[in-house]
Amino acid sequence: MDFLNSFKTELFSTKKTNFEEKALALFQFQSKHNQIYNKYIHFLGIDPNDVNEVHQIPFLPISFFKRHKVITNSWNEEQIFQSSGTTGTTTSKHYVYSVNEYLANAQFIFKQHYGAVENYHFLALLPSYLERNNSSLIFMVDHFIKGSKSSLSGFYLNNFDELEHNLKKAYSSERKVMLIGVTFGLLDFVEHYHFNMPELVVMETGGMKGRRKEMVREELHAIFKEKFAVPAIHSEYGMTELLSQAYSKGEGRFNLPPTMKILIRDINDPFSYQSTGRNGGINVIDLANTDSCAFIETQDLGKVNSDNTFEVLGRFDNSDIRGCNLMVS
Repeated sequence: MDFLNSFKTELFSTKKTNFEEKALALFQFQSKHNQIYNKYIHFLGIDPNDVNEVHQIPFLPISFFKRHKVITNSWNEEQIFQSSGTTGTTTSKHYVYSVNEYLANAQFIFKQHYGAVENYHFLALLPSYLERNNSSLIFMVDHFIKGSKSSLSGFYLNNFDELEHNLKKAYSSERKVMLIGVTFGLLDFVEHYHFNMPELVVMETGGMKGRRKEMVREELHAIFKEKFAVPAIHSEYGMTELLSQAYSKGEGRFNLPPTMKILIRDINDPFSYQSTGRNGGINVIDLANTDSCAFIETQDLGKVNSDNTFEVLGRFDNSDIRGCNLMVS
């Protein structure tokens, strides 16, 4: 069995192993077998043999996914996940070796945070994503919808009356109910309706997509909490370039899955890191990115808290507006 197959078998088993050990092993492999990453490391003048700690690993700028095919080894992709973008902008592309591996990991992470998908009705209000056929979020939510085996689970576009009817019907059942929606879609929906559903899980995935004025998280979540009569608004942190997700059950504090780690880099020096509680740029290690690049320098601003949760505080000024819970707060 080659390195990546062995790595995946161990990564997605229930056996717990040292994250840093995994990350360093994957770095050594990708530094040699990922052509784009190898060139970037060489350009920086870094010898992979000198990298002995996670904080020494160079992170590939996320913009490389817009201009290059970032893959480890050589293979034909099953799917290309593509980011959303305004007309004329260059979008990111994530070449995916196995869609089933992505979906299995997504379901595993969801189960860790929320339980089995069969215990839920999933009502999805993701209009801007449905307009494309290559959204990683749509693939994941569609998998959850199918896995729920619920006749009430499904996608909704602008059919708010049907959504309102099915939401009430689902809420009266014995199952849990999750309403997952893009920010502007949820705002459009609650302008027409008001609910009293304290047990409803409302999960916003971020993104105004140019449809509405950007809002701070606290203001936005206050509106949703009042309109649905829920104690907290949940959020999902994921993006085209990642194959893992982090979830927040309120206050914008995200819990990490076993496959992810967040490091906060200094804004002025991308090769040094901030201590716990200090703001900076978000670097992500996503071990599920075995076949692309697991070490990504994002354009998000954030901080890691003492309880190992992290927060997203906004975007770098010169970066594109993106749609995966990246609101300024």
